[in-house]
This record gives sequence, structure tokens and C-alpha cells, in this order.
Amino acid sequence: MIVSSKPFIDFERVFFVDKPLKLSVLDQSPIHDDQPDSSGLFSTIELSKSCDEWGYHRYWLAEHHDTPGYASPSPEIMVGQVANATKRIRVGSGGVMLPHYSAFKVAETFKVLEAFNPGRIDLGIGRAPGGNPLFSEAISAPRAQIPAEYYPQQAADLIGYLNGNLPDNHPYKQANIYPRDVGSPDIWMLGSSDGSAEMAGQLGAGFVLALFIGTHDRPVEIIERYRRAFVPNATFEEAHPMLAAAVICAGSKEEAEWIASSHTYWKVQAFRHGRRDGLLAPEKALDARKKLSLSDQAYYDETLASMVLGTPESCYEELNEIATRYRVNEIMVVNVTHKFSDRKKSYQMLAEVAGLTV
Repeated sequence: MIVSSKPFIDFERVFFVDKPLKLSVLDQSPIHDDQPDSSGLFSTIELSKSCDEWGYHRYWLAEHHDTPGYASPSPEIMVGQVANATKRIRVGSGGVMLPHYSAFKVAETFKVLEAFNPGRIDLGIGRAPGGNPLFSEAISAPRAQIPAEYYPQQAADLIGYLNGNLPDNHPYKQANIYPRDVGSPDIWMLGSSDGSAEMAGQLGAGFVLALFIGTHDRPVEIIERYRRAFVPNATFEEAHPMLAAAVICAGSKEEAEWIASSHTYWKVQAFRHGRRDGLLAPEKALDARKKLSLSDQAYYDETLASMVLGTPESCYEELNEIATRYRVNEIMVVNVTHKFSDRKKSYQMLAEVAGLTV
């Protein structure tokens, strides 16, 4: 790893490079091996137990609605199930899509989760819909959808409810969140660009930059803006930035790219054409790729290039380089594969190379 001789880089080496990189898991509960939808939920539980034993730091559950290929629309339920099935790993949402819900109700739900699992719960929130427009209407009906521009206020309300520090003039200042005798989960805001970075800093939340969503550029400046905007509060006394990256480890880069073809083709169909089908086996996905238009093939290649793929040694080296570039100490690893065994093996090999310990 190359480290610049500039003084501020030497500072970063002391505080970032020399610290072991923490690895965590973001689980989107994919449906593997052409199995029924519910099997993806049980795969999540199995994988979480293994990742707990292998030494991963956190295990977060995503939210997707009316999305073939993904099994879980309810991260709040999966957080409880995973926490109950594991022993020491932190468990959280990655994330609850807050514009669909009442901030008060989300606060109540995660207070209960914290009561059952004190000191182990994270609450990650985001503003993305997590599904198609029809779903967004259905989840709100018969009430009107919460406008996206209200998200900053929702996030501020949620943090105020959990920390018991709503402004004195807030209309729900006297509304208590039960149980009152437990702590609050750590609160994180998720983003795939710079939209939530400064907001997360101003609210004193952690911030996760999702490198695995889309193929657009995510400059280091996004994390720096979060740091500059950070205001300490009851959640964190100092800025806590983190990255989330798509990673598949295998015996070779060629094998990793072969495994990755299932999700890469899925993304082409989902993001270029709005079609969400189940995950194809790699041989079918690669055959289908040949029939794509030239522009779709280019998007496929661009998507593949945005992932960290290769042997566990090369993947771990690349993750450390990314962490150094962004000045973070933790990366969440996400992968979606057709075969569950490929996915589980990828996490195991990465943990072994990284020397993760419980």
C-alpha cells in the first residue's frame, strides 16, 4: 500500500491505516438457488450465525418491497431475528426507509429491540423508496405519501424521540417513547451520493456511503463534507463515517466475475429497464448478456467494474486501499449471488484473510 509523504497523510496513517480494518455485513436477503421466496429469510439467519463466529463487526438488514430476488421487506423484524440467533455481533437496519413510516413508530420499534439486545442494535435510515412507485402508494394507502422533502425533519424527529431531546416547541415534545429505562440504538444515515452527508453530520449521526449502488462517482469529498458538518450529540461524540461495497471473493478474479454475473445482469434489467426478476444462474446470466444491446452491455461492464472481485487476498488489499482513500476504519461488505454456498464462502474467505477474530 502506498502512503504519501505529506504530513497530513502521515497523520492519517497513524489514525487510519495502522488500525485493523473492521469488516461488517450488509444483507439484502437475496433468494438463492431458485428456491421459494421465504428461503431468503432463513439464508439470512444461517449466514448471520456464521458471520458472528467469523468475527464480522456488524450485520445489517436491508429493506426491499415488491422486489423479485429479495426476500425481506421488514428489516425491523429481521434485526430481532438475527440478534436472537447471534451472540455478540452488532445488528441493525441498513436501512429503514423512513419516508414510508412514522418516525415515532420507528423509534418505538428500535427501543424495544434495544431492550432485548442492549448495546447491540444499530438503526440505519434512508430516504430511497426501496421498491416501485405502485408499492409506495400501497404502503401509505389510504393516507397520502410523506413527501421526500420532509425526510430531514423526519430524521431530526427520530433522533429527538430516541435521545429524549426534542426542542421545547416541538408539537410532540410530551410524547414518550417506551420502554424508557433502556438506552437508544446508534443512529446512522445511509446515502449513495452526497445528498445525506452534511445532514448526517449536522444531526450527529453516523454516515454510510453506499459505493455498491449505481456506478456514479463518489468522491472522497463526500466523507469530508460529513466530517466538517459533524455536530456531537447523544449518539456519537465524533464523526463515524463508513463505506458499503460490493465484494465477491473466489478462487480467481475470473471465477468471482462469473459468480457476480447473476446480480450484474439483474441490475441491468432493474436499473435500465425497470424489470425486476429473480436471480439467474451465472451460465444463464452470461448467455442473456450476449443478447443485450451494446449500451446495456456497456452498463453491465461498468457495473461489474464497480465491484471488488477476485481472490480474498486481492479483495482485502483493495478494500484497505479504498478505506485509506476515504479515511474510514470500517467497510460493510454486500454481495448477492445465485448460489448461497458461493455467498457464504466469499464471506468466510474474506474473514480468514483479514484475520477477523471474535
